[in-house]
Amino acid sequence: MSDITRPDRAKTATSEAGGRSVAAVLLSRRGAVYPPGATGPAAEGAHGAVALLEVDLVERGYLLAPALRSAFAALDTAELGLAGRRLLGDIDRALGAHRKHEPLFRGFPDSVPRDTYAHYADRVVTLLYQHPEQPCVLCGDVDSVRALSPCAHLVCGTCFDGADLSACPVCERRLDSDEPFLRPRRPRRILRRGPTLPDRLRRLSYGGDLAARDADARRELDALLARTGALSPQDSDDLAVLLDARSRDDLSWLPATVPGRQTKARVVAWLLADPAAHPTALPAVSGLVDTATDVLRVLVVRSGGDAGLVGIPRFAPVPRPLRRALLAVVDALDPASAVQDMRRYERAWIHAAERLHPFEYAGRFPRAALAFAALRGMRLGDDRLSACLRAAARDHAHIDVSGGTVAVHGWSSRVEAALAARDPGAALALLVRRPGELVRRLDHLLRLTGEDGAHPVVQGLERAVGDVSPAVLLSALGELRTRARERPARVFFPKGGAAKTHVIDDVRAPLPAGVVERVVGVLTAEALRRAAAGAPVDVAVVDAALHDVVAPFTERTASRALVTLPRGSELALPDGRTLRLFLHWVESASSGRTDLDLSAAMFDARWRQLGVCDYTSLRYEHTAAVHSGDLQSAPPPLGASEFVDLDLDRLAAAGVRYVVAVVYSYNNVPFGELGEAFAGFMLREEPGAVGPVFDPRAVEQRFDLTGRSRACVPLLVDVEAGRMRWLDVVKGVTGTEHAVWRHAHALATLAHRLTELFTSGARVSLGELAVWQAAARARTVVVRRADGGRDVYRRRDGEAVPSFAARIGSPDTDAAGHGQSAEPQLAHVLRGDLVLREGSEVFAVYPLGQDAAEVRLLAAADVVSAFAPR
Repeated sequence: MSDITRPDRAKTATSEAGGRSVAAVLLSRRGAVYPPGATGPAAEGAHGAVALLEVDLVERGYLLAPALRSAFAALDTAELGLAGRRLLGDIDRALGAHRKHEPLFRGFPDSVPRDTYAHYADRVVTLLYQHPEQPCVLCGDVDSVRALSPCAHLVCGTCFDGADLSACPVCERRLDSDEPFLRPRRPRRILRRGPTLPDRLRRLSYGGDLAARDADARRELDALLARTGALSPQDSDDLAVLLDARSRDDLSWLPATVPGRQTKARVVAWLLADPAAHPTALPAVSGLVDTATDVLRVLVVRSGGDAGLVGIPRFAPVPRPLRRALLAVVDALDPASAVQDMRRYERAWIHAAERLHPFEYAGRFPRAALAFAALRGMRLGDDRLSACLRAAARDHAHIDVSGGTVAVHGWSSRVEAALAARDPGAALALLVRRPGELVRRLDHLLRLTGEDGAHPVVQGLERAVGDVSPAVLLSALGELRTRARERPARVFFPKGGAAKTHVIDDVRAPLPAGVVERVVGVLTAEALRRAAAGAPVDVAVVDAALHDVVAPFTERTASRALVTLPRGSELALPDGRTLRLFLHWVESASSGRTDLDLSAAMFDARWRQLGVCDYTSLRYEHTAAVHSGDLQSAPPPLGASEFVDLDLDRLAAAGVRYVVAVVYSYNNVPFGELGEAFAGFMLREEPGAVGPVFDPRAVEQRFDLTGRSRACVPLLVDVEAGRMRWLDVVKGVTGTEHAVWRHAHALATLAHRLTELFTSGARVSLGELAVWQAAARARTVVVRRADGGRDVYRRRDGEAVPSFAARIGSPDTDAAGHGQSAEPQLAHVLRGDLVLREGSEVFAVYPLGQDAAEVRLLAAADVVSAFAPR
């Protein structure tokens, strides 16, 4: 029986019932649906019921594949109803449509006050001077003033329209649902909508029965376990669900190696979560864990901490069998190297020793005990432990016990000493032993050597680059190719639990152009060599638009989002459409009353602030930008929603070049303490208040607000170019009463420098990776241009891969002919609107109708992982 369907799988049942289910994971990752029961002839009346389900799906931007429609039609009415509700529920949660969205001004945008300050003055006057059983201080009406519940503010029903407002007009906090002031709202004007569907439109495919679902879940799990880099939060969530669907009793599904260190820690922690499974799990753990930092990650994750070692928790007790297994890993390492790894997290390792008791096992694991003693600088005496440590130190040149203490002359300290002494030769001799560190420090080495002394560094790079991870290789390639010119600033993404940025002036002198060219040539040649390891194909397709999509980096801090768009990527916005930003949050017992604010800051081409659209200014240039009103509480179950409409044509006419969207926690409550918080944007065609305020079909992006941050900067709009850049960064703030106008200068600096970074070429794009894959593997490459045209490139006789790659995208095309009309077997595209041969590989930002049962759907991280060392 399938692991997923085993009746004794309590954790799977919990996962299916309480959190995300395996079906929801496969829906988002594969676009596949697995209806219960066997397919057969359509049940009586089923076609009408399926048609109703299709209508509901189209209203959310999804279509049914013919095979899936037939499978639904074969279900009886009860099964179809249950399957349909589950499917719509999963989709609604992904879109944010599972919540009721009701802004402060229910007639938004038409009913938003024209004068924000006049509206504010009316509220203040009402608060200060309104008295019970007295005429309204604003209009003089005698019988229209009443106290609202629960805030007890005295409000005039004539001056403030309870049919349009969804909260108290004075304090803007939610009212009791049965409060008479909240009169039934007037129906919104509804315009018959045409067939416009979102860019993220997806056709749902028929995945098969439960056995097929189990097999597909296994494939997705295998793909995640094969990733070389850190998983995004969304992928980590999916990994947890897919692991819970597996068995710890039979680990035949577990690969021998898991290249991603953080992924490995999560898998090992999951294996160890059930003590009853330790007899089976511990041998597997011993085979997977092979570095000191791996051991620390396992201790952290099983104690409820982060696999990235951000914020070390108090360690949970470690049972003796696990102690021995983990100490055996440390004992197998060179003690000096182990100590170097330990010193990166010294305080955490000292606390870990309290759980592992390494000196208790010194006779059995003497090298592990020696490493812990060196970490602590332990003084030696005449006791039995000291004798054991001295004996263990005899075979290790870099462990010194002659001074009465255990000291280590480590690799890192020697590298730092060589660099500080400006001795690039000594530093290079050490760095070539660790290729990743060599590539990370290339810039520093090249600055020390200059053009005349760069040759040994380039030679060392050529020898070592084959063992470098793809993330380090591509990061160095992007960064170094821009170092021949002066740059005004450097942008860092420090390691942490959120996507923080740090901007400083770049005071480094540019590197010699010749040196940069040689180093970039080595790195590019290595990338092309790795690309050639993939299976050869006849035809590959590449979208030129992917050159604006950045290869993913720092994925571990990426937001959980409807559309996985790497940080820094840019997409075109359709002409004549209104961009509607949205925000929704629900308070929790731990957060208390929480006021989130959705805001937009407007800047000109020189990043000078022109204005804002937020709770202090509900309208910018009349209707160029309109805010739905400031809700200041979000009690469950209704929560609160805010919206901002951006009319790009009117903004351009007002001289606005850039719009920066931002979400603040006004009273400084971390997003992660809320019961739920998410934001996103829609693309709308209807003018004014036509249509629902939240239209699931129009949602193009939806992302979660999580973590300890209090300010999020999700995106930037280039009004003149009609393009959106996905930033997905958090902004550090202090104090309370956060508002966009207080941080306008910092926002301008952040957005300006990030724009410079992502347009400078300092980050490798997915378009470049696609071209390298195509050049290395295909005989014919078709490039689809943004204007709809196509350029065909065929590998010429004797043409080397680097030359072919350099030609792809250039005017040096080949005449259309054989291969252009053949079905591609490899595609990297923005939209999956092409016919591919069965078994093809395809990356698409918007998969559209691509069926994961017929092609191998790649995520952006999979495209990067294809450049792993071979």
